[in-house]
Amino acid sequence: MSKRDYYEVLGVSKGADDGELKKAYRKLAMKYHPDRNPDNEEAEIKFKEAKEAYEVLTDPQKRQAYDQFGHAGVDGSAGGGFGGAGGFGDMGDVFGDIFGDIFGGSRRGGGGPRRFRGADLQYNLDLSLEDAVRGTDTKIRVPTQVHCEVCNGSGAKPGSSPETCGTCNGIGQVRMQQGFFSVQQTCPTCRGTGQTISDPCTSCHGRGRKEESKTLSVKIPAGVDTGDRIRLSGEGEAGENGGPAGDLFVQVHVKRHAIFERDGANLMCAVPVSFTTAALGGELEVPTLDGRVNLKIPAGTQSGRQFRLRGKGVKPVRGGSVGDILCRVDVETPINLTKKQREILQDFEQSVEDGGSKHNPKSGSWMDGVKQFFDDLKS
Repeated sequence: MSKRDYYEVLGVSKGADDGELKKAYRKLAMKYHPDRNPDNEEAEIKFKEAKEAYEVLTDPQKRQAYDQFGHAGVDGSAGGGFGGAGGFGDMGDVFGDIFGDIFGGSRRGGGGPRRFRGADLQYNLDLSLEDAVRGTDTKIRVPTQVHCEVCNGSGAKPGSSPETCGTCNGIGQVRMQQGFFSVQQTCPTCRGTGQTISDPCTSCHGRGRKEESKTLSVKIPAGVDTGDRIRLSGEGEAGENGGPAGDLFVQVHVKRHAIFERDGANLMCAVPVSFTTAALGGELEVPTLDGRVNLKIPAGTQSGRQFRLRGKGVKPVRGGSVGDILCRVDVETPINLTKKQREILQDFEQSVEDGGSKHNPKSGSWMDGVKQFFDDLKS
């Protein structure tokens, strides 16, 4: 009986890539696998047919020969028909390739120890507002895992060396058959390293790494804010079996400031103003991160009014224009008055009342609103 076209068997076009081939074969394998179709000869034939087509089309050389010469170009090279008793000699390997990615397993691997990247570390750095805005250089001391100098990170006593794990043959994983699934798991003997150590290093006790503290210089760019992270590549924990080191992330936290509160690129502050200055006007000396500046207070300034000092804020670390300083006026009420001061204020209050609403613009409109409110309740 003549064989069907391999592309037709899998239901894909001649330009299908490996991903499309795998998806098509997975669908057919799940449908026609003998474990799901016991004593069904037709399903067994279709499964074998799909398996042969997949093996040929995922092999670049076989696929090229098939595309050029058809079945004649690959006869005798497609696994001798289907190989093994019952035609399923290497079925476990095929399913390991197809479904291994579901369980995070790797494909058939080579020898040699598995190298593991070291863990990333985080260091919490407290900064003053001034240092965060201007930038600074600082030193930090970080506890971490470093390569053992005695055994050069191998974990084996000097003069000896690690041995290939006999359970997984150095692959670091073992394969377990569950029905028609081939599942790869971390080797329980070597814990995935692919090696065992019979004579461990006395300095690191076979771990290949030791805990130490190291001092690092960190350059803090101008404009950083709470939540920003600075990455120091390769300054995390040392890797295992010669693997690369992880990274160190410096997490910035800006400490609370006595005067300013940061809002993005702007700095906010509250400026206490005396009752007299708010009424008559004047000038106040206010701080900035670059020194002092004079702030003009117009006559009749109300509490809560905000003044803007342009360009005196923060230049953001990711670019953009420099922010401003926003000064909010807090008019202070005099306290601890003497008898004479009280008399002066009472005379002043009487003169203000005699002048009507022109001295208290908000009071008049507020009282009108209160009157209207009670009138509405009565109606």
